Amino acid sequence: MSGAVDLSALKERADAQRQQPQRPAPPSRSVDGAAPSSPSSPAGAGSAVIDVTDATFETEVLTRSTQQLVVVDLWAEWCGPCKQLSPVLESLAARAQGRWVLAKIDVDANQRIAQAFRVQSIPMVVAIAQGQPVAAFNGVRSEAEITSWIDEILSQLGDALPGMSAGDEMPEPEDPRMAMAEERLNAGDFEGALAAYRAIAEVEPGNTEAASAARNIEFVMRAQAHDPAIVHNAAPHDVDAQLAAADVLLLGQEPDAAFDRIINVVKVTSGDDRTRARTRLLELFELFDPAEPFVVAARRKLATALY
Repeated sequence: MSGAVDLSALKERADAQRQQPQRPAPPSRSVDGAAPSSPSSPAGAGSAVIDVTDATFETEVLTRSTQQLVVVDLWAEWCGPCKQLSPVLESLAARAQGRWVLAKIDVDANQRIAQAFRVQSIPMVVAIAQGQPVAAFNGVRSEAEITSWIDEILSQLGDALPGMSAGDEMPEPEDPRMAMAEERLNAGDFEGALAAYRAIAEVEPGNTEAASAARNIEFVMRAQAHDPAIVHNAAPHDVDAQLAAADVLLLGQEPDAAFDRIINVVKVTSGDDRTRARTRLLELFELFDPAEPFVVAARRKLATALY
């Protein structure tokens, strides 16, 4: 998750706010009733759970995360699932004996933080280490699932906290959903893998890896369903047959020939048939890096055929 979320704006805002008179920040609170610590002090048994605002985010989350794993709970008063998840997180934090601290953030009252984390649904839980998000999940999870999730993060961090140097990089935790989809794909379960990747892309529109995997699997399944002989048997004006022939050629690692097939269809058709051929070609372009020479050449040919 590191790199996908930029928290620098929150730090800059906090720096600017320090130049102005401020009201005292709300005290940290502990689920076990212990006395709260000051925001600048290291989190310990008495500050297992911290209420964080826009004003205290830098100190209580970013700075603290250089010494201790910080688990951020993004919630709202109106959110029913949040009310199920938060007590579980708070209980685990109280029993963590300082291995990590829970930072609770009301997204309604602290919208800048919500925007920085690109919150689309809550509850959302994000693990922060060395000032960077390293893992996250949405929705309600059981105590056992959360414990396993946190243990895995701490295991990945190893001895990096406390006292990790700013230049150290942490391995990015593997997304279990992506791992499951890949396992299905490797096992030959194309339909199951496609459904898994589609589900991820639907929930996370910005997940380009899942979207790309889904497009590739869709193409392979469609291309494998065609009779390879269609390459030689397709009638020149049979749009469906020519599109099928292009699929077979592309599956056979002949992108130039595949693209030319569809461009020729664009040249000799009009109306819906032409639109269908053009749309299919654009879809096939998305399977490759747009800088690939054969993609660049085909785009030029398509532009000529259209205009």
